[in-house]
Amino acid sequence: MTMEAASTGTARIVVARDGTVAHVELARGDRLNAMDGGFFEELGATFRALSGDSGVRAILLSAQGRHFSAGLDLGWAAAQFAEVGDPGRFAERQVRDIAWLQGAIDAVEAARQPVIAVLHGGVIGGGVDLACACDLRVAAADAWFQVAEVDVGITADLGTLQRLPHLIPGGIVRELALTGRKMAADEAARWGLVNRVAADRDSALAAGWELARTIAAKSPMAVVGTKRSLNHSRGRTIEDGLRDVATWNAATLANADLAAIGRARAAGTTATFADLRAGPG
Repeated sequence: MTMEAASTGTARIVVARDGTVAHVELARGDRLNAMDGGFFEELGATFRALSGDSGVRAILLSAQGRHFSAGLDLGWAAAQFAEVGDPGRFAERQVRDIAWLQGAIDAVEAARQPVIAVLHGGVIGGGVDLACACDLRVAAADAWFQVAEVDVGITADLGTLQRLPHLIPGGIVRELALTGRKMAADEAARWGLVNRVAADRDSALAAGWELARTIAAKSPMAVVGTKRSLNHSRGRTIEDGLRDVATWNAATLANADLAAIGRARAAGTTATFADLRAGPG
């Protein structure tokens, strides 16, 4: 079984729209939203499509069931090793397969629109990878985080080790990744991994919707440019980031959103903005 052909036809992800906000839900709650080949296929396709949707200005990501995600579906993963054959050729295929899995998580970060994750219950292994790829995180009080790969004998390879150090102190990242200990929502908030903690899942969803709608009401040109600049600047020098954002503004600043804001402020009303143009993402 190849990773690309792993989907059984059962939806792992469902998407609903409320105005300019898209709500993406992990829908494999009966399996604790464990991530198999079908999940990664749907995740990448979903976020690539939403990125190119001109009517979507913010994306809310949440999960059904008791936990946000139990991480990689270990039964599915074990099946990928059923026929090794020639070790060299198997290893070459593994490199491409891992890149395919990484690409699905990357699609979340690469979406033009900000992505707000609403986290509850266990956020384990691949669930941490997914949460780290989002722009903002709201946690229910019962949420807990675990970089669990060390406990199953693998090195986390879908983004946690690369993204988490930009969100919380490096020493805490190393402790979590090397011990596999659980980190509760209040500690995650203390270190800055989550933007806020709500009493329960419903309250966290409400807070996530509030953030999504607030962002969706802003100038889409400014929002897209801000996310682009933040992502570009991470890991680069300040000078590099400044040059890039100067080029972006020089190319895009003459846009209708600025005029709409000026008119609205003069009239004491709320500005409204045209959608961005549709595109491939």
